[in-house]
Amino acid sequence: MDLTGKTAIITGAAGGIGRATARLMAQQGAAVVVADLNEAVLETAAMIRAAGGQAEALVTDCATDEGVAAIVARAVERFGGIDILHANAGITGGLLPRLDTSSADFMEVLRINLLGPWIAIRTALPHMQTGGAIICTASVAGLRAGAGPIPYSASKAGVVNLVQSTAMALTGRGIRVNGVAPGLIDTPMTAPLFDDARARGREDRIGQLNPLRRGGEAQEIAEAVVWLASDAARYVNGQVLAVDGGLSSQLPFTPKWSI
Repeated sequence: MDLTGKTAIITGAAGGIGRATARLMAQQGAAVVVADLNEAVLETAAMIRAAGGQAEALVTDCATDEGVAAIVARAVERFGGIDILHANAGITGGLLPRLDTSSADFMEVLRINLLGPWIAIRTALPHMQTGGAIICTASVAGLRAGAGPIPYSASKAGVVNLVQSTAMALTGRGIRVNGVAPGLIDTPMTAPLFDDARARGREDRIGQLNPLRRGGEAQEIAEAVVWLASDAARYVNGQVLAVDGGLSSQLPFTPKWSI
């Protein structure tokens, strides 16, 4: 998974999957530009530089034209172009399934989770050459019902189709577009769920719906993303790789909660 000489943009890199991916890409030789609305993204870049890697960081909204334009400009100005884009920024919009979510809250989830990746792809493409790789973070919740709140699940289903449609739209360009669909991963986004389980002494129940019977780690998603970004996956295109312990391989289940 050698990325030597390549430049990567990772959005939503203040922690969790984005931070793990940025650090692993840098370890594999890539120069990275990390961005997030959370100022902790500056720590991500500092960690990479302390380890001897090349990293730039921006604190900005990764789902606005202006914010993404600034990210792309930094990558081009500092490193000369873009080889890899990992559109990872996202929010849950709340962990419970609710039908009373306001229109404004629903649209905010769509803005960040679906419009954000589209803006990132559209803005980065003019600076990407043959051999480039785009990876979007979807979710198992976008593949099957019952794995997440309604706005989040709908937005991630949109990301799945965005990956497929964009791969087709780029026919002949030599730029691959893929996605990852994480299952239940221990990240800042899912911290309330993991923290609650630990507080009640029920951490061993996390991930019990998948065949591996455990939750996942951000590093495990990062490894999948870096593989998709590398030449080792050079014939993989238009796919969304589920990294979920096997959860999405099963028939749908009826959750114990109801709306």
